[in-house]
Amino acid sequence: MGEKCCWRHIDPLLSLLKISNFVDEIKEWQIKFASLELSCYWLTQKPFCRADAIMKISGFDTLHADAGRSFSFLKITTDEGITGWSEYTGISEIIRRQGLTALIESMAQLLVGRDPREVERLTSDLYSATRQSLSGLNHQAIGAIQNALLDIAAKALDVPVYRLFGGPLRTRIPLYWSHFGTYRLRRGHEIHQKKLIRDLDGMAAHAQDVLAAGYPALKTKIHYFDETGGTGYFPCFGSETGAPELNLSQSILKAIVDQMTALREAVGDELDLILDLNSNFKTDGIIRIARATEHLDIRWLEVDVDEIMSRLIADELIPPVMVVSVWNLPDVKRRTEYMPQKPVTEQVDEILRGESDITREAITSDNYLKFLVSELKPFIDKTYRTKPDSKTPSLWVQVWAG
Repeated sequence: MGEKCCWRHIDPLLSLLKISNFVDEIKEWQIKFASLELSCYWLTQKPFCRADAIMKISGFDTLHADAGRSFSFLKITTDEGITGWSEYTGISEIIRRQGLTALIESMAQLLVGRDPREVERLTSDLYSATRQSLSGLNHQAIGAIQNALLDIAAKALDVPVYRLFGGPLRTRIPLYWSHFGTYRLRRGHEIHQKKLIRDLDGMAAHAQDVLAAGYPALKTKIHYFDETGGTGYFPCFGSETGAPELNLSQSILKAIVDQMTALREAVGDELDLILDLNSNFKTDGIIRIARATEHLDIRWLEVDVDEIMSRLIADELIPPVMVVSVWNLPDVKRRTEYMPQKPVTEQVDEILRGESDITREAITSDNYLKFLVSELKPFIDKTYRTKPDSKTPSLWVQVWAG
């Protein structure tokens, strides 16, 4: 591509280009042609933007850390010295660290020598290589590699990764202290150089640490205490042998109320409290917990949803529902269907053109919404036993798979 010559007789473009990270140098000449005065700008692109400057993946590595749970990372290196990182942390030591790592390493080997900035092409090739088994760990492995490739692409352009997706929706987000108390029940002295939490008083003191650190909220799991110290309650993760016991006992309900009461008394109204229940209980247990802790003003109860809908239907707490997913093909770009059209003003369009492959004219989200409402929903009602005219219509959810 080399150098590009753009003709303009308005200066706003020059101002826009000067703040762009895609241009190294702008040279300007004033040229008089007949009675028309034009400004000629020569844009010298950065070397990594040129088509003849091929960056290559030179290697990769997987790294693991034990910090109370397994934390795993993928590192992809290039011949230009740019390194891409991603995390693929999970709970299961066997499935995540061993099984998923083996998949990532075998897939990453296929990409050595390729240009890491061709994220869509490389991702499509990996999907093609795993065509016969597109879900599960293969998806997770591809996701880990794709994130590291995006990190490289953004670093090559000297922009944050979010710029590759059209820029930020907001510039600030609230944070909360996650897994509050979980690791200090057993290994606090090893990981945090702190005393072990052995009772509710210790947990309340730890809540004061969160408040002093400036966090607006904390999220905790279920912890109960006896003469041996503190223990996390995780039957859904196989903490006990045999099938998980998902019925809520009165003793565990009391432990939950005692735990959340101690935290609320420790921080007052200065800190929001969040309780993560995972998939530890059946629907009736979740409802009992919600009612028992309602007076403590819990910000939210977090429940893993994958099994909850089936339980709600089985317990006849909600009518039968359908979940409809629109498949996201790996070789089809769907961002133009997802990006709302109305907020894309001319100013936003200029940013999109400079920082992504999306243009205002290419956005088709309004038509996509019409498709969902005018075509997909009627097709579902015609094909399946739904109640389209009911006052309580069937629930249908469009999932953005990717």
